[in-house]
Amino acid sequence: MIVDLFSGPRGWSEGLRLLGLSDVGLEWDTAACKTAHAAGHATIQCDVAAYPTVPFAGRIKGLIASPPCQAWSRAGKRGGLKDQPLVHQAVRDLAAGRDTRAELLAQCKDERSLLAAEPMRWLHDLRPEWVCMEEVPDVLPLWKQYADVLRGWGYSTWTGVLNAADYGVPQTRQRAILIASRTRKVTAPDPTHAKAPEWDLFGECLKPWVSMAEALGWTEGLTVNTRGDRKTAGGNEFPADRPSWALTEKTRSWVLHTNRDQRADGSWQTADPYIAPAPAFTSKAGGQWVLKRPATTVCATNRISPPGHRNRDAGGESQFASPDTVRIAVTEAAVLQSFRPDYPFQGTKTKAFEQVGNAVPPLLAAHVVSAATGIPMPAAEPTAEAA
Repeated sequence: MIVDLFSGPRGWSEGLRLLGLSDVGLEWDTAACKTAHAAGHATIQCDVAAYPTVPFAGRIKGLIASPPCQAWSRAGKRGGLKDQPLVHQAVRDLAAGRDTRAELLAQCKDERSLLAAEPMRWLHDLRPEWVCMEEVPDVLPLWKQYADVLRGWGYSTWTGVLNAADYGVPQTRQRAILIASRTRKVTAPDPTHAKAPEWDLFGECLKPWVSMAEALGWTEGLTVNTRGDRKTAGGNEFPADRPSWALTEKTRSWVLHTNRDQRADGSWQTADPYIAPAPAFTSKAGGQWVLKRPATTVCATNRISPPGHRNRDAGGESQFASPDTVRIAVTEAAVLQSFRPDYPFQGTKTKAFEQVGNAVPPLLAAHVVSAATGIPMPAAEPTAEAA
């Protein structure tokens, strides 16, 4: 059995499916549990911190965990930052078989902070054959603490930061990863893609990064303004044909617009044809990306097609009103995370986008689990659009 703690809408599980594996997920959020059920993934809706490990004793082969990261998050009020020493203390205590969570929780600024120590309780009690864990890059010091403990228990470990774009995901999402195994030596998964691929001495070359435009079938030459449709000017901009920044809750107002001129024959001239992944899609995206040509007012409710964009109608989400703007759909956000376009995200649109943003990209997950287990990736990996 493989157990997935804080399993969400099951990005890890979709990655496992690529390897012919399946898991049981533990998750608190109702919408995410409904999504997992609709996608055919076994799920226990529960508080991971309160759920006992005894039912899994002697039955677990792999453990996966992507715990909340409030104590390390750079977003929001960052009140949990002061809880980091308490989280490290909880990991030390749980690794020694001492449950001091109640005492430490009483001292935490953010009640969610100690959730990052929960996997150690499961590791101590169950000692799985292999382990895979993922979080934001700032959690890497915590993963190194976990790795020190696991090495003392006889595991081979690897920790580091991986970029999802290096594994075929059309977004530059960097994640802190821990891989451990009791049965084999582990290291980082070999990348399959690169920002600027070069031929090596053996005549081999990685694939170029998958761009947002390529994954979604969009034309080139769009840029993103982070301030979006506001009455006052401002915000930062980056090209959509290159890696963009991680999305946050403020991405609800992001707009994309063309940064090129149309030739007389109707084709488009762009000053920079470089193709690269989309920004890291997080729970804060909210489904508010909008494509926009210069000096065009963004429609707050309609979803419009940009020049050269193919007509799409996913569940009535495509509502065309002019050739100037387009609001991203949940199906497209799913593709940017390397889910299949028809993945059954449940709940309101806001909850669906939250789930997409919180999920582990399935393609990245598959590569990480492959490195932990030795199970090879499929000979023909799915593209992000078909994943």
